Amino acid sequence: MKKLVALILIAFFISGCGDTQKAEYPTGEAEPAIMLNPASPSEPLSELPAHLVWMTNNDDPVFSDPSALKGGTFRDFITSFPLTLRYVGPDSNGSFAGYVRATQLSLLDMHPNTGNPLPSLATHWAFDEDGKTVYFKLDPDARWSDGLPVTADDYTFTLEFMRSKFIVAPWYNEHFTTQITDIKKYDNYTISVTAGSAKPRDELLLEGVNLRPIPRHFHKLDENWVRNYNWKVEPGTAAYTIGEIRKGKYIEFLRLDNWWARDKRYYKNRFNVDKIKVKVIRDINIAWKHFLKGDLDTFGLVLPSFWHDKAKGKNFERGYIHKIKFYNDVPQPAQGIWMNMDYPLLKDKNIREAIAYAMNFDKVLTTVLRNDYERMETHNVGYGDYTNTAITPRAFDLKKSDSLLKAAGWIDYDSDGIRIKNGQRLSFELSYGSAHHTERLVVLKEEAKKAGIELVLKVQDSSAFFKGVLEKKHQIVSLGWGGGGLSPSYYQFYHSDNSHKPQTNNITNFDDPEMDALIDAYRVELDKKNRIELAHQIEQKIYDSAALIPTWKVPYTRAAFWGWVNPPAFYGTKSSQVLFDPMGEGLFWIDKDKKDSLRKAMRSGKTFPVETIIDETWRKKRDG
Repeated sequence: MKKLVALILIAFFISGCGDTQKAEYPTGEAEPAIMLNPASPSEPLSELPAHLVWMTNNDDPVFSDPSALKGGTFRDFITSFPLTLRYVGPDSNGSFAGYVRATQLSLLDMHPNTGNPLPSLATHWAFDEDGKTVYFKLDPDARWSDGLPVTADDYTFTLEFMRSKFIVAPWYNEHFTTQITDIKKYDNYTISVTAGSAKPRDELLLEGVNLRPIPRHFHKLDENWVRNYNWKVEPGTAAYTIGEIRKGKYIEFLRLDNWWARDKRYYKNRFNVDKIKVKVIRDINIAWKHFLKGDLDTFGLVLPSFWHDKAKGKNFERGYIHKIKFYNDVPQPAQGIWMNMDYPLLKDKNIREAIAYAMNFDKVLTTVLRNDYERMETHNVGYGDYTNTAITPRAFDLKKSDSLLKAAGWIDYDSDGIRIKNGQRLSFELSYGSAHHTERLVVLKEEAKKAGIELVLKVQDSSAFFKGVLEKKHQIVSLGWGGGGLSPSYYQFYHSDNSHKPQTNNITNFDDPEMDALIDAYRVELDKKNRIELAHQIEQKIYDSAALIPTWKVPYTRAAFWGWVNPPAFYGTKSSQVLFDPMGEGLFWIDKDKKDSLRKAMRSGKTFPVETIIDETWRKKRDG
């Protein structure tokens, strides 16, 4: 099952630029004779600067397995049906968004081991002297899933689309106004993208301007766009497109047999299964039973109870199902307890800080989580020098919690041992969207009660939960936001532009002029040393506010998989957060012959060697 990933992304972020091959892009060649998008406008063309030095990268090692086979169906699951197929606008940023976004490519991709940029929708790139603008040569082979070519007009439309009030997406509106200030067309396959400020070259290229196009011919922007496009399947540029949809039951993705990039150097032997069927199974324990019956092909075992207790039995002992623990090296998702500072009681910093000291995370880590996880220190961890390693998270300390609450006037207790003030109980609703997190949150609830704080646990369907969070209707939530990129992102989470309004990621409603000034400076700072210092100051302010209580981090991924699922020989990459993600890295494959023979072996009682794989390749590189 995919992780809840709730970070809004506009690009495939990558972890380093490195050296790239420099090459002059061929000039003077005739443009391919292809049908242009019928909706393409007739635009005056700009003239390219003469000083550009075009770069590409065809020299990094290929990271797919040449033994990979095409075919078969991969069966996955989600715990709730999505509220929309849009990836912008209301309700679009839920747990299913990762699937939908995976149908689209960006201008550039990433090499998951070296961190270098790779050609994708663009074949070449060049930097302008202004430090803000990057030029791109688009791949003339690129096609939308409906067969039409991807051209410069789709990129110029992206700016119009993302700035439109009709998409009801304030974060995107702002980002494509202040952070992406211009997209220019030079010919049908050459564009430039200009950021709002100069940045270090690697961050400019791979975080600042690495856009996904929007198909101009598909969209009609008007006041009915949100409703009209809620269940329409937008043409994509990646290997899969949405196929059959049965609302409340499943969604299927189909691999495009004639996908334009299937034989490109860095896409060959990837995205191997013909069909992906994503079923709705609302209870993870029921999903586990489906897996044990062979109705799901893989199952994530990051949860300690599954790895240690449930991944046992005859199918494991007979070698039909294998286990793997694979260490990666990626920025950590921001797992934490987030407090809505618009809720009256949580406006008081003393109360927020007292709650933090009343959270016994060490007890959760040593009991429920079996010492498998580690304590998360701050919002952004795993970003190299950008990570503020001087921050130590607040430890469980009832004396400090008591002192802070008394300072806030919460002195008396009711008969249940909960503090009261002016007849009001010190009680908070703690919402979450994954029932399997209940056990760990129950520990926090019971420990917080020792401080006189009541946490009322409220588990919800994941889609409904996240809808409420983005509408800012919560008090306290337990939530993880996906991480990634070369540097942390702060504007969406902590700038006042995104506070006190729905459909933004500032779910704490953080509103502080000093923080705004730091974030504004961080966004435009060109000198990397200064930018890192600003990041450290921002992280310190996050800590000081106690609006976020970081919880835990996991430096690996774990999974169980049936013997017919073949991982590559190297199992995964440095960046593999999920080993069996058919639409992300897409490195594994289904062996249909092996599936038939394994089914026969199971009927006859034939056994195979038990296999539990522990791969520390990238752990050693990180530690060494």
